[in-house]
Amino acid sequence: MVTTGWAQDEGAAVTSSTTASPEAAATTQQAADNTAAVAAVVAKGDVIIRPPQILEHLVDMVLELCDVRTSGNTWQRYLIAAGLLVGFYLLRRVITTICFAFLRKLAATTKSTFDDRLLPALEPPVATFIALFGIFAALKVLKFSVETDLMISAGATVAFSLSFFWLLVRAVSALLDHLQALATARQAGLAAFMPWIKKGVITFLIIFGVLMTLQSLNFDVKALLAGLGIGGLAFALAAQDTIANLFGAVVVAVDQPFKLGEFVRIGSFLGAVEDIGLRSTRLRSIDKSLIVIPNKTVAAEAVTNLSRFTQRRNEQVIGLTYDTPAEQMDAVVEEIKGIIKAEDHIDPESVMVFFRDYSTSSLDIWIVYVSKDGDFQHFMRTKQRINLNIMRAVQARGLSFAFPTQTVEFGESAAKALAARRDVQGAGGA
Repeated sequence: MVTTGWAQDEGAAVTSSTTASPEAAATTQQAADNTAAVAAVVAKGDVIIRPPQILEHLVDMVLELCDVRTSGNTWQRYLIAAGLLVGFYLLRRVITTICFAFLRKLAATTKSTFDDRLLPALEPPVATFIALFGIFAALKVLKFSVETDLMISAGATVAFSLSFFWLLVRAVSALLDHLQALATARQAGLAAFMPWIKKGVITFLIIFGVLMTLQSLNFDVKALLAGLGIGGLAFALAAQDTIANLFGAVVVAVDQPFKLGEFVRIGSFLGAVEDIGLRSTRLRSIDKSLIVIPNKTVAAEAVTNLSRFTQRRNEQVIGLTYDTPAEQMDAVVEEIKGIIKAEDHIDPESVMVFFRDYSTSSLDIWIVYVSKDGDFQHFMRTKQRINLNIMRAVQARGLSFAFPTQTVEFGESAAKALAARRDVQGAGGA
């Protein structure tokens, strides 16, 4: 049970005023009654909430300026309450339509886009904050019962706390959106993880705001957190896979082995990264089917990023027929080597062309070269151009590419037997 001194302070203030003005005797009696009522509430174990200090000072200042010292709800108090509502409504209009409009024009002249995001995010919470000041100031001017005043104080505490955390959430959200835009513009790997980082931060702020609001209402937050800790242990045991996926998402965010749009191989799965979530990563396969992989699997499996080649290596074997003369073979090997080195996209130090093997049905020429970068389409266009030039060089020398062939030779007895069988089959047909 926690009590505050706003009722006692009010009584003290009224008492001091009674020494200065005999007309306030009734107010002194009302303050004493309020103090007794507060003591009765405390005795019941109820919680007394202290409203925002600036609100109390504002109300006291307005009442003093208007020289209102009566204890009941007179026409003067109703008039002051209505005036406060109208005044704060006009102030809200001035702040939102004039001040924020000026700030938006000022932000448009800066190079940063953060202020362009921040101002629209702050405008609704600020307008709500001003409106709450007007509403609760008007209510505090009016004199209600102690229980009603306590309810108003509790409502003011909750309303102002939630408005403040609403403003904080919108400001942080604008900041994270700005960081995501910067990461996307710079093609940083962190850009893919910014959406769920934003969700995590906003969720933390909301939980923190609720706990702080409960704390301001004098709830035992420590006991609540202790109870949540015991329940959280049971929840963790029942949700091991979900927690493992969350940790897998953290691992992916830290290591950044891939980003959206890249083509990867994760274990036996192959596809383009379409989404990176808190629970799973989604790939779009070559046949356009959707593959959903839990993040714990992504963290545990080997990831091959096929979009991050720094170079591309080609190795191939071409075969010429066995009737190719040795001099022609030597000349064509040198010509193929020159064709490959003439390509600007190929690293000339990596080029290797050799007459390597006597295969079953061909004379094999081994060809190896490496591109200067990892661009796949550029590499394939270069490879196609090299292959066509090799075909033209082979054809210009009157040589031929080999393909698998087989020659079967029969002895004299086998030839006679085959001819005899053919004659028999011919006679039978006749």
